[in-house]
Amino acid sequence: MDPTTPYHKGRGAQQNTPNRYHKTYYEQDPWENADELPVAPSTQLFYENPQKIISVNKSPDIPFDYSINPYQGCEHGCIYCYARPSHEYWGFSAGWDFESKIVVKKAAPQLLAKQLSAKNWQVAPVMLSGNTDPYQPLERQMKITRELLKVFAQFGNPVGIITKNSLVLRDLDILSDLAVEGLVHVMISLTTLDECLRQVMEPRTATGAKRLETIEQLTAAGVPVGVMTAPVIPSLNDHELPELVKQAAAHGALTAGYTVVRLNGALAELFKDWLYKNFPDRADKVWKQIAELHDGNVGDQRFGTRMKGEGVMAQSIRQLFMLAKGKYMKDRQLPAFDLNRFRKNGTLRLF
Repeated sequence: MDPTTPYHKGRGAQQNTPNRYHKTYYEQDPWENADELPVAPSTQLFYENPQKIISVNKSPDIPFDYSINPYQGCEHGCIYCYARPSHEYWGFSAGWDFESKIVVKKAAPQLLAKQLSAKNWQVAPVMLSGNTDPYQPLERQMKITRELLKVFAQFGNPVGIITKNSLVLRDLDILSDLAVEGLVHVMISLTTLDECLRQVMEPRTATGAKRLETIEQLTAAGVPVGVMTAPVIPSLNDHELPELVKQAAAHGALTAGYTVVRLNGALAELFKDWLYKNFPDRADKVWKQIAELHDGNVGDQRFGTRMKGEGVMAQSIRQLFMLAKGKYMKDRQLPAFDLNRFRKNGTLRLF
């Protein structure tokens, strides 16, 4: 791995890895058209028309049964994103393609209304999004997530949100209305307060300071908020855990969670390439520690251990997190969803 090769600022991945489902692969010479290399790949949109929009989650490691992903691929470009390999199902790469070729489901709000109206739908919380961020930059113009929230409000069905983008504040009018009925939780992903680290690790996301401000504004509007200090990456952001929890609590967060980094599929190659280009002084140490968290397999797929890791280092991370949560969030918790608000046929509401 040559750290002197051209670096694409503003992108997490620094290459397009081969698609595991393709028999052939075209690899561009990194110095071909060298004058053009500093220009990051531009975003392209692809439209998908699924028959259903609610996905059923069967993993015991995930605390929700249903989710909706209005977008596949994510412009945020987080290098550690576990969703990258899923882009290969669409015929793309987990690398640059994941953050520049975005699959859009424009009919998601109509499909959601149809599924919530179905006779066999039993009211349950649905997570936005679980795979890619529902408030990635593209949402500013597409507004699919906003329309989905209107449908949840119309039917009185609970909804959870996971995001690291302050764009969620655009929808405070709907979110505060949902909160009054006990129908919404928002989890803000807070990975680092080190701006230099964020700029290379999560290049197109809101700053850590902006995410704390987002927590504060949501809380002030009565919207229940928690944080996900995830993923924890040894020797990169693990030492920040206490401060992340402390600052989140100070800005109104009611709970916190964490996972450790896991490099499934093509993500391993992408992350390692990024790691050695950005942190050559400690790359060997970081890589070794990630492997230690997963019994030598950075792409750990074992239920029960893949999200939290195992061994001495995993125990150390857990203890650090639990001490911080106990100190700064003692006696705090998210309110329970109100499942009694559900209206099978929906009610017409204006926003």
